[in-house]
Parts: sequence; C-alpha cells; structure tokens
Amino acid sequence: MSAVKLIVGLGNPGSKYEETRHNAGFLLLDEIARAWGATFASDKKFQGETARVTIAGKDVRLLKPTTFMNLSGESVQPMASFYRIDVENILVAHDELDILPGTVRLKKSGGHGGHNGLRDIIKHLGRDFLRVRLGIGHPGNAKQVSSFVLKRAPAAEQQLLQQSIDDVVRELPQIVSGDLEKAMQVLHTKPKTETPAAAEKPAKADREN
Repeated sequence: MSAVKLIVGLGNPGSKYEETRHNAGFLLLDEIARAWGATFASDKKFQGETARVTIAGKDVRLLKPTTFMNLSGESVQPMASFYRIDVENILVAHDELDILPGTVRLKKSGGHGGHNGLRDIIKHLGRDFLRVRLGIGHPGNAKQVSSFVLKRAPAAEQQLLQQSIDDVVRELPQIVSGDLEKAMQVLHTKPKTETPAAAEKPAKADREN
C-alpha cells in the first residue's frame, strides 16, 4: 500500500455540532494532533483547518473541512491538488452507521454508502482513497438517521467511540507507512460491543448536512 500523506476528518463546523456523532472524523483528527503535538490553524485557501505532523518519519498533513459535510470535496480537492497528493495517498476518517460504537474498520476505496461527505469527495477526487470508518450505530429507523447523526451520543457510546479513536491513533504509524493489512489485523479483531441502538439492521438512508 502507498504511504498516507493527507488525513481528512469529516464533520460539520461550529459549536452546534461539536462532539455530535457526525463529527467523529473531527474528533479523530483532534486526537491525532494532540498525540503528535500539532495545532490546527484556519486556512481559507483550503476552506478548512489544517495541521502538519510527522508520523513514522513521514510528513503528513491533517485537514478538517469547514465547508459543512455535504461540500467536503470542495476542501479536500484543492489541498490535494496544491500539495500534489494522489487520491491513493489520502485517508478519510468518518462516522459509520453500519457498524457498532466502539468498532472501527479500515477500507480501501469503495462507494459512499449514503454518507454525504464521502459522496462529495468521490465527486471531486474519485473513490480510490482509504477510509477509517468509526462506528456510531444506527437509530433503528431510516427516517431518524439525520437527527441521529447530528446529536451527541449518550456517555456510554461516547466512551466507546473514544476507545475506537484511541485504537486508530495507536495503529496510525502502521497505516501511514502503508502497512494497512497489519493495522487491519489489530483493529478488525477487537471484540464487538453490542448497543441497543445498533441491534437492528435497517435499510440505509442518506444523511443530511
């Protein structure tokens, strides 16, 4: 696998959306910045907050788009173009309805699965970027998805999400170095945690914002 040169965390800007389920990608990026001693700064050129870290000896840029979720590609594409970063060298972290809180999955390429942030990045860059899918569970009813992702999870689910974020941070040197298979072996074999909200397996629904 190619080395990762840009890590994007998806979310919505503003205090209204802080620590909501849909901002799981932002939460991971904040944890990465803390772990590697970086600070985010606003960058109007890329319509986002950016930082720069060295992980496993490799120069990695961090991006939190401030375009709102459904326009994420308008932030990611200019930054990738400016720094000449190929889509295969981009890792996108996002919330995932289809897996339980506390569970994380790495994925190479793929569709958007109804996630509007991924949808817009695919529109601008194609689908061949890496993904970190952070489980948030499902409300059990497709009509409730939009309100569900834009709310803050109960404390127990927040703790599970934080555990999955911590797991990703520990494996990040492997991921950045391109050893995705080794990271998958660790992350994908962790025990699953059942939650009432994720007990059903309802139909997928597009999200808003």
